[in-house]
Amino acid sequence: LKTLYLLRHAKSAWDDPSLRDFDRPLAARGRRAAPAVARHMQEQGYVPQVVLSSASRRTRETWSLVSSVLGGDPEVRFQRSLYMADAADMLMEIHVQTNATERLLMLGHNPSMEELAVYLAGSGDADALRSMSRKFPTAALAVLEHRGDRWSELTRGSCHLVEFVRPKDL
Repeated sequence: LKTLYLLRHAKSAWDDPSLRDFDRPLAARGRRAAPAVARHMQEQGYVPQVVLSSASRRTRETWSLVSSVLGGDPEVRFQRSLYMADAADMLMEIHVQTNATERLLMLGHNPSMEELAVYLAGSGDADALRSMSRKFPTAALAVLEHRGDRWSELTRGSCHLVEFVRPKDL
C-alpha cells in the first residue's frame, strides 16, 4: 500500500508588489491554517516518510509550520523544479521515488495540485471527490491510497481518495 498526501501551500500574502511570486511569504490566514491541517494530520496518523516540496518561500514556510506540529523525521527535499511543475511533471517525480517509501507528501501549487489529485482519484466518497474537483483551496490536503508496491504504478484513477480536508472543515 502506498499513501500519497497532496498538500497545497497555505494562503500567501500579496502585500509587497515588489516581491517575485516565488518569494511571497504566507499571510496571517496561512500561518493559522497550516498548523490546523498539521494537527489533523497528526490525529489521523498521516505522517510522511518523504516530503517533496516546491522550493518557493510559501511552500517552505508551510512545511515549517506543518512539521513543527506534525513531528516525525521525514526526508525533506525542496525542489525548484516543482515550483512551476504541471501535474504530469509532479507525477513523474512520484514515479521515480524509491518503493521502500510507503508514505509520500507532495507540497506544491495550484492548478497542478488539484489536477494531479483529480487525475489519480478513481474512487472515494462522492462528496469529497466532487468537492476536490471543484476547488483545491490553499492548505487543503488530499489523502490518496494506492494498493500496489510501486510508485510507478500510479496512473489515472488508480488511487482511492481516503479524505479531502480543507482548513475551513477543521
